[in-house]
Amino acid sequence: MSVNKGLLSVEEALQQLLAGVRPVTEVETVPTLQAIGRVLAAPVQSGMNVPAMDNSAMDGYAVRVADIPAAGTRLKVSQRIQAGMVGQPLAAGTAARIFTGAPIPAGADAIVIQEDTTAEGDDVTINAVPKVGDWVRVVGLDIPKGRDMLPAGIRLKPQQVGLAASVGIASLPVFRRIRVGLVFPGDELAMPGEELKPGSIYNSNRFTLTGLTEALGCEVRDYGIVRDDLEVMREVLRRAAAECDVVVTNGGVSVGEADFVKPAVEAEGELLMWRIAMKPGRPLAYGHLRNPKGGQAAFIGLPGNPVSAFVTFLWFVRPFVLRTQGIAQVTPRRLKVRADFDWLQPDARREFLRVRWNEAGGLDLYRTQDSAVLSSTAWADGLVDNPARGVIRSGDLVDFVPYSELGQ
Repeated sequence: MSVNKGLLSVEEALQQLLAGVRPVTEVETVPTLQAIGRVLAAPVQSGMNVPAMDNSAMDGYAVRVADIPAAGTRLKVSQRIQAGMVGQPLAAGTAARIFTGAPIPAGADAIVIQEDTTAEGDDVTINAVPKVGDWVRVVGLDIPKGRDMLPAGIRLKPQQVGLAASVGIASLPVFRRIRVGLVFPGDELAMPGEELKPGSIYNSNRFTLTGLTEALGCEVRDYGIVRDDLEVMREVLRRAAAECDVVVTNGGVSVGEADFVKPAVEAEGELLMWRIAMKPGRPLAYGHLRNPKGGQAAFIGLPGNPVSAFVTFLWFVRPFVLRTQGIAQVTPRRLKVRADFDWLQPDARREFLRVRWNEAGGLDLYRTQDSAVLSSTAWADGLVDNPARGVIRSGDLVDFVPYSELGQ
């Protein structure tokens, strides 16, 4: 067993976490229609050109540019081509009525949009001289055959799945879903709908953390509320380690006499580090649990305060889970946004402040940043990542990480 003494920086903690990731390797093939939210296991190439043939970008007339020496040229309309039809070769001195998406007939080299024409019976007058290639979508304009369309290691979005479907791909290789076990220690915890006894609290974190984990596309295994007993905690952790890739506990990682998670993990595996120089969220544990069937499961112990649990999940569990899923890019993008508030008594630790957009395009600060005030997370649109001892004055640009960049 190895436990780092003192406080680790956020960067040091995250580096150690990610260094210990064991990405899943099992690949399964799923129908493309069911691949949204899954992690792509191999690059996807196009086996065809899109579009497969030159087609019209607008409603109008397919013409030969050489047949239109000047505006006002009158041509006979020799055919009508709709999307899904293949026209006949275009005879010299004629035009083909054509609609958006319809293939360009052989011999035509431009489209004149209908706004630049005047239709007169079986003839059309061209009111603007076209150039070769006007309003023509050429073969492979969108996707050339053989092109890498989608890289491995991305969580597939609806538009990416649609892209795969657009070249006829019926199934995609994806990594299996990882299994994340959630454990909630504490005799004081009760579930909504139960009688709240003196000294008890409702287990809101069970709902928050389950939702956060499901939003990452994991298979969630909820081991429920575990009473404060070392042997009971050890048994639950053994079961979770046998069934999950990652085990996350909430609370019980401090040094109180009734905090049994830390000694249980030390007995069932290895605890590598557990104190982070951040606010909220200083008590955060990381290690491994022995799988009775062989191998090991990763372990992350989150603090019990609801805001601390929320923030540390986003900053540590989220990237760890993403990397375990096979996703390469796990760092959230941040924006430079104007602070419309003062923060004049910063902490010696790095702080994550709950803020939201205002109508003037700046950020407002929630009235209290206490780590027990869960309403701040529901009110906010994201977090300001404020360095240790970082004073903020109204008008300063701050590092803002929207929830949307954190999968929320």
